Amino acid sequence: MASTSAPLTLPVLPLDDEVVLPGMVVPLDLNDPDVRAAVEAAQAAARGQTGKPQVLLVPRIDGTYAGTGVLGTVEQVGRLADGDPGALIKGRGRVQIGAGTTGPGAALWVEGIEVDETVPDPLPGAVTELAKEYKALATSWLKKRGAWQVVDRVQQIDEISALADNSGYSPFLTTAQKVELLETTDPVERLKLAAKLLSDHLAEQDVAESIAKDVQEGVDKQQREFLLRRQLEAVRKELRELNGESEGEESDDYRARVEAADLPEHVREAALKEVDKLERSSDQSPEGSWIRTWLDTVLELPWNERTEDQYDIQGAKAVLDAEHAGLEDVKERITEYLAVRKRRAERGLGVVGGRRGGAVLALVGPPGVGKTSLGESVAHAMGRKFVRVALGGVRDEAEIRGHRRTYVGALPGRIVRAVKEAGSMNPVVLLDEIDKVGSDFRGDPAAALLEVLDPAQNHTFRDHYLEVELDLSDVVFLATANVLEAIPEALLDRMELVRLDGYTEDEKVVIARDHLLPRQLERAGLAGDEVVLDESALRKLAGEYTREAGVRNLERSVGRLLRKVAAQSELGERELPFTVTADDLRGLIGRPHHVPESAQDPAERRTAVPGVATGLAVTGAGGDVLYVEASLADPETGAAGLTLTGQLGDVMKESAQIALSFLRSHGAELELPVGDLKDRGAHIHFPAGAVPKDGPSAGITMTAALASLLSGRLVRTDVAMTGEVSLTGRVLPIGGVKQKLLAAHRAGITTVIIPKRNEADLDDVPAEVLEKLDVHPVTDVRQVLELALAPAELGVPVAA
Repeated sequence: MASTSAPLTLPVLPLDDEVVLPGMVVPLDLNDPDVRAAVEAAQAAARGQTGKPQVLLVPRIDGTYAGTGVLGTVEQVGRLADGDPGALIKGRGRVQIGAGTTGPGAALWVEGIEVDETVPDPLPGAVTELAKEYKALATSWLKKRGAWQVVDRVQQIDEISALADNSGYSPFLTTAQKVELLETTDPVERLKLAAKLLSDHLAEQDVAESIAKDVQEGVDKQQREFLLRRQLEAVRKELRELNGESEGEESDDYRARVEAADLPEHVREAALKEVDKLERSSDQSPEGSWIRTWLDTVLELPWNERTEDQYDIQGAKAVLDAEHAGLEDVKERITEYLAVRKRRAERGLGVVGGRRGGAVLALVGPPGVGKTSLGESVAHAMGRKFVRVALGGVRDEAEIRGHRRTYVGALPGRIVRAVKEAGSMNPVVLLDEIDKVGSDFRGDPAAALLEVLDPAQNHTFRDHYLEVELDLSDVVFLATANVLEAIPEALLDRMELVRLDGYTEDEKVVIARDHLLPRQLERAGLAGDEVVLDESALRKLAGEYTREAGVRNLERSVGRLLRKVAAQSELGERELPFTVTADDLRGLIGRPHHVPESAQDPAERRTAVPGVATGLAVTGAGGDVLYVEASLADPETGAAGLTLTGQLGDVMKESAQIALSFLRSHGAELELPVGDLKDRGAHIHFPAGAVPKDGPSAGITMTAALASLLSGRLVRTDVAMTGEVSLTGRVLPIGGVKQKLLAAHRAGITTVIIPKRNEADLDDVPAEVLEKLDVHPVTDVRQVLELALAPAELGVPVAA
């Protein structure tokens, strides 16, 4: 700690917003009354003494005196550089200010105690390092300012106190920081503070220099870019003069293009406003490029261009029949649409209430039934342009409605781009895989499609990028989907639903003969007369080598077959032309994968044992055959109750409980040994355990399987069934009858049991399928068991 010495009596020389530290020499203006009074008082007190006049330099901040001052000696009184009277005063040491007192002259006199600022000798190592650090910082700062002559003087200061007080000359220190240095009496602490302040200033100076450098580089780049652009303009001007072209501004070109274009009035007004903005913007402004891109997009849209519909209804129907077999519902709907369009055009009703006669159809069905290719056929039949918009995996709402123009790289949405690509305002737009649209933090594209697909709104559709109304009421939208439940209800409500439930075997044979075979012959490099597929071969390919609602796997099988024949021909193993029959298939592409149960050996059939029944289900790939297996646990295990396996949903589990409860309560009536169900646990399993299953339509199938198990009577191999069961044994209606009957037909089933209340759905089933199926509508489970279970004498006793 610093010690103190004998008290002093000194006149006060106040310094307004200034601080003088010991060791500093400062000139003061004697025109200031306070300075003159203090100097004159000091001179009066020093008369007759050998020493120089002494004053107390005290900072006065906002009228308040600091608690510590500096003892200063008046070195010289004379004239300043500007000719005014002044005094040169040097700071000598710190003084702790005490009470006021009296003295000669008009100055304020106070008592004070001089602070002893001596430090131990020799200096500790840490203090020496601190002094070196401060000198290094001060040297760095002085060199940056070019004050080389001061560097040597700083390096020669050895006293810690004087070194710290030397920072008083620093112009970057604030008055508050200098007061803090003044009032820090410990020399070591003061040096630490001075070093910190100087270090902070150097860091700030480095940042400021870096910013200034970046700014200067940016300015230089802009100047260079401006110069190059001016040179480029001069070069272009010279080229125009050489080629004899007239000189004109780009904005003038856009204005002429807008005025010459065939645009709706509201679009023309919006475009001219943007041209005005372009004329006012500078070449360097990014807004200019945004406006040019927007104008190019607007001018490229076919605002008033439309293709003429072909009103030859018979011809359109012939085109659809030639390009697609089956799919009568869709063909009828397109034929109806064309007929109505024709009659409206004849009566001058093409536009009613600002809306034209577009259509919005949803084609829902399993994969491979021709939903996507049907869109192109519809456009062909109507004489319209065709555009496909893939929506699978789209998660951003801006993909449908476009981006705001404020974003860099903004684009119109897919609907506007589709119209632009088609080149007409009445194309056929296929919205492919609309059920695969997702949603996340970027919005819900399905919600954006509500306006697009709403006939009451889409004549004033607004894209976020265009921000002008676009008439979509003349567009025919065809949306495709595999799973109806995945489409939001509000969106589905705006579309006319057309179901494509799959093809019959006869339709597949026709498709393979007329469409798939010619395409695969071309891909295999074979001529039509070199390889001929017999109808029996095509039928076997469709029935036993593939089992699907569509024809994709059938086409793959045909392609594989033709590649095999082409390879054998090149290897010299087979001569062309060659006719493939059903007997040749196994040697060419191996054994069939889907042999009907009825064609298998009776001992190898799944229903060859009691407790197995055949059901019908609907999957994302169409209808399918589903087997249900039931067994009873050994009574010694003591396991009672019902066990269900096969990844079943809650609804299907409840159906199994209902089936078991019905048999328990009506077992005596049905002559079944239901007493076994009290002591032995029942287990129902649905094979293909990795596939999730749910729904109530397997109720009568589970009931038949349990009844077969208890009675020992086999379930007939040629019988499949579907229907919900109630606790009273009623058979309730279900969905997907057409798809299920098509699946039964593909699987070789000949007898199908359905609920009586689904009898009306048989009208949708193709006639050739109904001819080959014996369909039994039933109302009660007792009828199901009577039809499905084989006679008792053909059964086998249930295993103990």
